[in-house]
Amino acid sequence: MAVNPILTATGQRAAGGVRLSRTARYLFFGAVLLYFCVPMAAVLIYSFATRWTANVLPDGYTLEWWQATVANPRIQSAFSTSIALATLTAIIDIAVVVPAAYWSRVRNARIRPVVEVAAAVPFALPYVVIAFGLMQFSGVVVPQYQGTFALLVAGHAAIAFPFVYWAVDGAMAAAGIERLSETAEACGASPFQTLRRVVLPNISPGLVTGGLLSFAASFGEFAMAQIIGRGLDTVPLWSAEMIRSYTDTAGSYNRLAVVTLLTFAVLFVLSAVVVYWNRGQTVRLLPGGVASDKGGGR
Repeated sequence: MAVNPILTATGQRAAGGVRLSRTARYLFFGAVLLYFCVPMAAVLIYSFATRWTANVLPDGYTLEWWQATVANPRIQSAFSTSIALATLTAIIDIAVVVPAAYWSRVRNARIRPVVEVAAAVPFALPYVVIAFGLMQFSGVVVPQYQGTFALLVAGHAAIAFPFVYWAVDGAMAAAGIERLSETAEACGASPFQTLRRVVLPNISPGLVTGGLLSFAASFGEFAMAQIIGRGLDTVPLWSAEMIRSYTDTAGSYNRLAVVTLLTFAVLFVLSAVVVYWNRGQTVRLLPGGVASDKGGGR
C-alpha cells in the first residue's frame, strides 16, 4: 500500500502542533499555579515563623501565633461579625433579586432597565461615596441607626446586589425561565408554585454562585465598614489596623498572616461547595409540570 508523503508530513506537523500547544497549556497553567501558590506559601510559612529576616527561610517555627490568634477574643468577634454580616447580606440580596429578576423577565419587562441601572450603580460609584451618601440619608431619615450593624448590613446589601443580580439573571436566561413559567401556568400551577417548584430549582446554580459572590464581597469589604460601622469590628478593619501599626509588635504581622489564611480557608471551602453543588446540575420541566434533575452529577 502506497503512503502519500504529503499527507504523512502534514499529519506529523499537526501532531507536533498539538504537542506544542499542550506543552504551552501546561506551562501557562504551571505559571498561574505558581503565581497563586507562592504568595500563599510565603504567608503560610510566615504564620509559623519565629523570626524571618535575611534568610530564605525563617530562623525557627512555632505554633504560638496560631494559638494566640485563635484564642484572641477580638479576632473571634471580628470573624463572627464578618460571617454574620456576609451571611445576612447574601440572604437579603437573594430575597430581593429573585422576585425582581423574575418579575422583570416574565411579568413586566418595562422595569428591566430600572433594575439593570440599579445593578450598575455600585460598579459606577466608589464604595466610599455610597457609604457617605448612606450616612447622610440615614442621618436625616433614621439617625438612631447610624453606626449600627443593621445599617452596615443595608450598605453591604446595596453594594453586593449586582453580583447576585447578574448571576441570577444569567441563570434565568440560560434556563429559559419565560418558557418554563408559561408551561407551568398552562399546567395549572399558581404563581407561588411556579416560583417554588419551577423557577428556584432551575436557577439554583445561579443562586448559589450569586450568594457566594455576595458573601465574599461583604466579608472582604473595608471602606464601607470603616465609615458606617463605627464601633463594629470586622476582619478587614482588624487587618487594616495591624498593617497601620508599622511595627511588628508582639507578632502582629504573624497574627495577620494567620487571619489571612483563615479568611482564605473560609472562602475556599465555600467556593469548593459551590463547585460541587453546580457540578452537572441541569434541571428541566418535564411534561405535566414535574421538575427533574438531569445532570447525573450527584
